[in-house]
Amino acid sequence: MQRAILILAGLIASPAVAQWSNVANKEEEAGFSWTAPLWPSFWMAWTPATFALFCGIFGAIAVIGLLEGFKYRDGVERKGILGLTTTLGDRLFITLLGTAYIFLGWLAVVGQPLWWPLAISIGWGVFCFRKV
Repeated sequence: MQRAILILAGLIASPAVAQWSNVANKEEEAGFSWTAPLWPSFWMAWTPATFALFCGIFGAIAVIGLLEGFKYRDGVERKGILGLTTTLGDRLFITLLGTAYIFLGWLAVVGQPLWWPLAISIGWGVFCFRKV
């Protein structure tokens, strides 16, 4: 009986048995994730969502810069309903600042999903560029 227990203990401790016990624990392929880091060993956790956000902000700044540089050389200053004299860059800044507050307020009060604050922010951006 002791000999059978020793043989059984030897089989359980062998590497082949240990490898077969991990067959059911295989990692599943996750696919695309908005929150998974793009470059795991990079100093900043760039996720696809943060990358898209920063590309959008820098793209908007580039478009405003090109418009101010080529089409509206003197600047498009106007006095809007807030009583401020603003240019295109000022209105972009007010839009981005308001959008940040809209999203933070929505997250504080409601939480997710974030489709409604996105729609409100787009409306805020249209309002800022037309009336401010």
